Amino acid sequence: MNEQNGKFYKLEKDEDSMILPGDPQGLPDGFSKTIVFIDNAYLIRLKKYFFQEKLKYNLKLFIEQLAAKNKFFVEKIFLYDSPPYQDEQSSFKENEMKEKYDQFVAVFRKEGIIVREGRTQRLKVGNLFIYKQKGVDMLLGIDMISVLKDFPHIKSVILLTGDSDFVPVVEKLNQFNINVFLFTYFERKRGSPFSRSNYLIKSVCKSIKITKQDFELARQK
Repeated sequence: MNEQNGKFYKLEKDEDSMILPGDPQGLPDGFSKTIVFIDNAYLIRLKKYFFQEKLKYNLKLFIEQLAAKNKFFVEKIFLYDSPPYQDEQSSFKENEMKEKYDQFVAVFRKEGIIVREGRTQRLKVGNLFIYKQKGVDMLLGIDMISVLKDFPHIKSVILLTGDSDFVPVVEKLNQFNINVFLFTYFERKRGSPFSRSNYLIKSVCKSIKITKQDFELARQK
């Protein structure tokens, strides 16, 4: 307000007083755009380790909050998994697992998450069947390298995994001046299912440890 001749007048907006973002693209100060690559089998295993009971959480919110905490704006999220195994004559349990998997994938895709799928192989060892993902790591590695062509403006990517098999991909991106940040979890306890992989951690620009609270903050109410 400004007083003239005993009357008050509203001042016009002063453009110099407006708060402008610290980046021409509209990002907060110090933030960088990034692409996130998720090893979903690892993330599911970690969630089950933290929570004995079932936890419903928003994956996109989980990733965006974890990224923002480390001054990243997420442009794209890629998630890698494989559908449950189905025999030529699928059992009721196999069909049920596939139906639940499809429901989760539909939610992810609706939120803009790009889901890339390998396949699940069943192997018989003695009297037991074991199941292994096939082609998932290859897809993830190809897509990380493709950042150079598909997202030339991106200078940093985030990899969520605990698998040291991705080190060659990380090292190749390092050669092209792409910084790789690792979202992971490890413990120093003997016999822990999440032991520290120095080989993987040393290959990345920085490793960020995922916490139980990170899941809690994205819990669906």
